[in-house]
Amino acid sequence: MKSIIVSMIAAAGLMVAGSAMATDMPELAKKSGCTACHAIDHKVVGPAWMDVSKAYNSNGETYTGKKVADILKDHGAKVPEDWLLQKVAKGGTGNWGTASMIANSPKVSDADIKTLVEFVLGLAK
Repeated sequence: MKSIIVSMIAAAGLMVAGSAMATDMPELAKKSGCTACHAIDHKVVGPAWMDVSKAYNSNGETYTGKKVADILKDHGAKVPEDWLLQKVAKGGTGNWGTASMIANSPKVSDADIKTLVEFVLGLAK
């Protein structure tokens, strides 16, 4: 009986660890400097990536109450990925608060930016 309980506890621990690992900040984000302003599950300087993912996947709103559909329209983007690629590369402010998003291009390659944007958008799916 004791071994069954120990096995169940171990299995539960692995499931929790697996869930945490599935949403760990990718090494690319750490290497690219994203972690200075962003975390997955809470606001740092910039918004939590999970909040960004939820808003852009549901056509919801940002912290400032801006509707995603309006943001895309204002910037000529057809889908959230297009807009986020621009935003991460060129920087800017206003959609998630008053802090400015720094420009990351050319320091971070377009391919790496695309990988990071896909990661962020995939968080809430």
